[in-house]
Amino acid sequence: MPTVEELYRNYGILADATETAGQHKDAYQVILDGVKGGAKEKRLAAQFIPKFFKHFPELADSAINAQLDLCEDEDVSIRRQAIKELPQFATGDNLPRVADILTQLLQSDDSAEFNLVNNALLSIFKMDAKGTLGGLFSQILQGEDIVRERAIKFLSTKLKTLPEEVMTKEVEEFILTESKKVLEDVTGEEFNLFMKILSGLKSLQTVSGRQQLVELVAEQADLEQTFNPSDPDCVDRLQQCTRQAVPLFSKNVHSTKFVTYFCEHVLPNLSSLTTSVEGLDIQLEVLKLLAEMSSFCGDMEKLESNLKKLFDKLLEYMPLPPEEAENGENAGNEEPKLQFSHVECLLYSFHQLGRKLPDFLTAKLNAEKLKDFKIRLQYFARGLQVYIRQLRLALQGKTGEALKTEENKIKVVALKITNNINVLIKDLFHIPPSYKSTITLSWKPVQKADASQKRASEDTTSSSPPKKASAGPKRDARQIYNPPSGKYSSNLGSFSYVHQFPIGQASCCKWQSWVTSCHTTGLVLHSYYSHC
Repeated sequence: MPTVEELYRNYGILADATETAGQHKDAYQVILDGVKGGAKEKRLAAQFIPKFFKHFPELADSAINAQLDLCEDEDVSIRRQAIKELPQFATGDNLPRVADILTQLLQSDDSAEFNLVNNALLSIFKMDAKGTLGGLFSQILQGEDIVRERAIKFLSTKLKTLPEEVMTKEVEEFILTESKKVLEDVTGEEFNLFMKILSGLKSLQTVSGRQQLVELVAEQADLEQTFNPSDPDCVDRLQQCTRQAVPLFSKNVHSTKFVTYFCEHVLPNLSSLTTSVEGLDIQLEVLKLLAEMSSFCGDMEKLESNLKKLFDKLLEYMPLPPEEAENGENAGNEEPKLQFSHVECLLYSFHQLGRKLPDFLTAKLNAEKLKDFKIRLQYFARGLQVYIRQLRLALQGKTGEALKTEENKIKVVALKITNNINVLIKDLFHIPPSYKSTITLSWKPVQKADASQKRASEDTTSSSPPKKASAGPKRDARQIYNPPSGKYSSNLGSFSYVHQFPIGQASCCKWQSWVTSCHTTGLVLHSYYSHC
């Protein structure tokens, strides 16, 4: 084993020879043998081996193996020095191998060492992006779990930092091709990371590129297979894949395949859905996804049939008025429970798809079913108006920090939801039903309006101008308001759980009371807020 003095002497021979260093093979071999010495010898070898590597192609394998031994040394300072010099070996056919070695070294738990590996990978990326990717994807497909995990995270965080001259169209096509191989067997988290990687590629941000991604997600979601609502893995996969697809949809990239699948297979089994995610309201999450997709649905083969399934599910969430006893009291044992969040999603989805078949309610339903639907709408709408007024009253005068409390955040969300439902119900009450109003779903950010079009916060959901308040007394002015009580009253502040209305002479159904249990709705709203 060479001593420190011998290493320096042979280093001097090679340095003095400059371009003819390749003629001094014995001197380079002495330096290679330095990896078998002590800490000082190893530290020098880690610097000298890469410096003269290019002059000895016939010793390339021996040199890389020697450097690799140093990368695995017990002394952390030696490892760091060896890793830092690895990019100097990344020439020609050696580059994919160096990339493979560096990828394996990502499993290091030493933060300084880990950063050196990241920097080394980025430096060889700029030499040969495809070669570096080859090493990374080789380990993703065949490496140990910890290496695979960190290699994927490296791609998801570092690719976006590389300049355009590195991330050429050819390189992006290579990433897409290799990613498809990986996506044949991935976990949910890995799938999300790969969608982040692919959606960030410039070549896939075009219409045709987004369409490719949608097809990739559809394949991952297994839309051709039978849907099993009782299998948490099946439900979670569909939910996660659809969540990845939603941002890709537009007027040119349609959601038809997903919307069709939801209408035909998911909605009929909505109450049976199971999930492995603790605390997640999977039914509401699925309905929110359907609502977001419905805006971008194209021509659907079985439109009437699927609209009927959507309509039937909507009816389940819009109860009929409770039957009245002879004394005018509610004859039923249970009060109707209104799940506003669910109704917003279903009503919006029906409103969007209904535009494609505007005579569905008038020509496709018989008179009795249409009458039944309008009774449900009117019953829901009347209670909704009282709830909106109570919410506005509760939020009146509150700004800034006051609106940031948990209780007021829930009220703000509740107001958005109820306003949206109100706008959609008004549309459906037109003769014939109208589908012209536009709203922003309660969980989506509201786009800023021009100063000339600013409205009060409670009216931002409608596309039609707000109506002027009547100068006369309101018909609801005589309502009796009962203070809230019960388990969830603290969530909704001073909102009424039971609202009583006077008999309306002009109403199609003469009600002496309108009763709704809003505490359940309050729980739904709170659940929604915590997951958004």
